[in-house]
Amino acid sequence: MTDAPRTPPPGIRPGAALAVWWILAGLIGWGVAFMIYREYIGQLTDVAPTFSCDISPLVTCGPNLLSPAGNLLGFTNAILGMVLFLGPVFAGVAALAAPGGMRAWYWRVFAAFTLGGYLLVHVFAYRSVFEFGSLCPWCMIIWLVTIPLFVTVAGWTLRAGVWGAAPRRLGGVLLTWVVPISLVDYLVIATTAQLRLDVIGSF
Repeated sequence: MTDAPRTPPPGIRPGAALAVWWILAGLIGWGVAFMIYREYIGQLTDVAPTFSCDISPLVTCGPNLLSPAGNLLGFTNAILGMVLFLGPVFAGVAALAAPGGMRAWYWRVFAAFTLGGYLLVHVFAYRSVFEFGSLCPWCMIIWLVTIPLFVTVAGWTLRAGVWGAAPRRLGGVLLTWVVPISLVDYLVIATTAQLRLDVIGSF
């Protein structure tokens, strides 16, 4: 007597709107990372980039790009961005392309991945304000994208039960308040930068 084949456990997938947002966020992040890479090459070779990031003495890429913090693994962080921002694109495409959804472990990895990006954004923001004394405009676009990307991924994975049943309500709250949470985060960074650097007065 042979055992009957087991039915694979059901997968989990987000709605199409969330999947499309993740794809767009990944593409925007990738494009901006590419522009940072172009700026970095320009700093090394004196070749003028297509779109300069030197807006004012404080809003500029130079100090950030050439610092050790801007080259964590011995090469520009822009290359890391160009690689890692493909993650949300893959996750969004997988959500749209797999009718049965993906296993919970897949979404846990993705959530941990975006948490890492969220934490790095705040580390870089802190160092930009308190160590470099300048703000890279391309980097700030990365911040603008990464913060709501993380909140939506965290909210959905919690609500979908990826982390168990207990935090489902918290996930629903996060998804409901994505915009206010992101705006408060932006406001904290912007206020800190203004108080420390007087960015507005630099224009």
